[in-house]
Parts: sequence; structure tokens; C-alpha cells
Amino acid sequence: MTGDIGELKRKVVATIEGIRGQLEELALRIHGQPETKFEEEQAAGWLSEVARKAGFQVEKPLAGLSTAFRASFRGGDGPRVAFLAEYDALPELGHACGHNLIGVASLGAALGIALGLGRFPGTVELIGTPGEEGGGGKVILARAGVFDGLAAVMLFHPSSRTILWKYALARRKLFIEFIGKAAHASGSPDKGINALDAVIQTFNSINALRQHLPDDVRIHGIITDGGAAPNIVPDHASALFYVRALEDEYCDRVLERVMDCARGAALATGAQVNLELQGSYKSLRTNLPLARAFKENLEALGWEFDQVDPKERLGSTDMGDVSHVAPAIHPYLSIGPEELAGHSIEFREAAASEQGLAAMLAAAKALAMTALDVLLCPELRDAILRDFAALS
Repeated sequence: MTGDIGELKRKVVATIEGIRGQLEELALRIHGQPETKFEEEQAAGWLSEVARKAGFQVEKPLAGLSTAFRASFRGGDGPRVAFLAEYDALPELGHACGHNLIGVASLGAALGIALGLGRFPGTVELIGTPGEEGGGGKVILARAGVFDGLAAVMLFHPSSRTILWKYALARRKLFIEFIGKAAHASGSPDKGINALDAVIQTFNSINALRQHLPDDVRIHGIITDGGAAPNIVPDHASALFYVRALEDEYCDRVLERVMDCARGAALATGAQVNLELQGSYKSLRTNLPLARAFKENLEALGWEFDQVDPKERLGSTDMGDVSHVAPAIHPYLSIGPEELAGHSIEFREAAASEQGLAAMLAAAKALAMTALDVLLCPELRDAILRDFAALS
């Protein structure tokens, strides 16, 4: 292919700008018809169909998930780079995490390279990853080998601030069930075994445990069943907990201590306990050479990054599992004021605002430019691989 990398980036950016209207319309359409985890039939269909019409080879369903897909465009021999599309919404709140912007930004990046260049050394992939909000779709895809062999994996996430990278906590999801014995709570309480007491004792034990844990550890849970009526000793009660920590190994150690809290509660009350690990997210490993390339490209578009402690206000994401398989970045772009809170009605409105759409277009351009850096610069690929190996 001809032209220096700067000229090629300008072509890609111009291509994305040329389809701005199509991308904005699709982002608003997905926003207006929200679909929750693993039910994103319309969004997955819309995104993959646009890619198919642009000449991508589409595989759908993917890894047994009906709303997952992979759209591939081979420009020539060379490395594979993937943009990840999220498009699931939150129950009741809709797109209050802005995944409509994530999915369309990644589509725009892929289209920018495919339509803008046609021929280039390598392959770009748009991978539709459903169920980020509690479903762990990327975990399922990672276990199926979908991300194996990729030179780089990228997406952007809407936020209240523009942040190059931050940590994401490892997370374990634990279901705790206690089986007791029903009895009349007033007439014959001595004949019952109170499963709800075991749940409450578990919470109390965990609260006592908190003071002996590092600052990065988070344990939070809800009671999912507390009994049927006040005059019946509950013979069944259950709770659901998330256990989080900065490091995967330590997260597992804390998880074991939480399970010991439940085992102790069972011993104290006489109830039977059942423990079920219902899923886990790994910690996020940001590839710093890849992140620096994205930083240069977004700054070239006129954006500035906020200075933020990368350990501040952390959550968890199934992108963490991807980052353990392939070099990955997960930058954030602002779509509203600093006080804007994720998973809120205000965030949902911002995800359909002019500022939100502008951030989506900027992200698409910067992601595409960064992909070109990876595809065309062997030195960058070497640095990315060294950093990935050091974190593994």
C-alpha cells in the first residue's frame, strides 16, 4: 500500500466523518430500543448487518451466543486487530452505561479502515460482545478462544471524564443458600432451624472481616430470599455477594474467607449451607504501549486527558478476561459533566446527547488510528508484546 501513516490516518478519519450521520442514527436507534444482557437481537443484527454490507465476513452466532458475532475484513497478510462492540442495556434504566456508543464507535473504527483503505497489511475484526452488564459475555467468548492470536483488542467506554487507563477489580460472584427447618415461630420455635438467622450471621461476620482487609477489597451483597412469613421459622434463605480485589489471587483468598463466614454461620445456627460460585471477572491489564498510541491519536484530534488516580472509584468488567488473553486497552471519554454518575438516568440522557455522539465519533477515529499504528508499525507490535508478556 502507498502513502505514509499520517496520510493513511487522514483517509480513515475522513471516511469515519463521511459516515457520521449513519453512525449517529444507529447509536440513537440502539439507545431508543434498549435490550438487556443476551437479548440484544436487534442491536447485534443492526451492527453486524452494516458490517456485512461493507464487505465484512460475518460469523453469527458466535461461541454459542446468539447475540454475539465476529465481522472480519482482511486487507492483506499481517496481524489481526479487533474492536469490541458492547450494546446491552441495564434493566429498567436502558442505556445508562452508554453501550450504544461503545458498539457504534467500534463499528465506526472498523468501517473507517475497511472503507477508507480497502487494502492494508492485516485483518480488522469487529467482535460483538453481549451481556457485559452482569452476564460476562466476553468471559464466554474468551474461553471459546475468540480473542486468541489478536495483536490488539480495543474499545472505549463513555464516562464523566476522559481517562487513558485505570484499573478494574477482579470480581467473584457467590451465591449462598441456607437450608433450615420450618416451624411455628411462636408456638414451637424450638423445633425450627432458622435459615434467615444464618444469612444475617453471614452478613455480620463479613462486616467484622472488613476491618482486616486492604483498601482495594470490596464485598457487597443482597438477601435474595428471607423466608415466607414472620410466623414461620424460615427453612430457606439465600444471599448473593460480589467479592472484588485489585489482584486475582488475593480476590480468591478473600472469597475463601467469605465462604468461611457462611460456613461458620451454618455451624452456629444448625442450618445446611450450599455455596455456588456463579461467575468471575479477572482484573484488567492495560497494555501501556498500546494505550500511549491511543493517547497520541486522541490528542491529535484535539482531546485532552484528565489527570486521575488509576485506582480511584474502581468497578469490574469482563474486558479483564480479554486482557489476560490478548493486549488490550479500555480508555474512557467524557460525555458529560464531572458529576455525571454512571448507571443513572442522567447518564442515559448523556448517551444520546450531542456531547455523547461527539465522543463516540472521536473514539471511533482514535481507535482506528491506533489500529493502523499496530498494523503498520512492527516496533510498536514488539513493544506491545513485551508489555503483554511482562504482565502475564
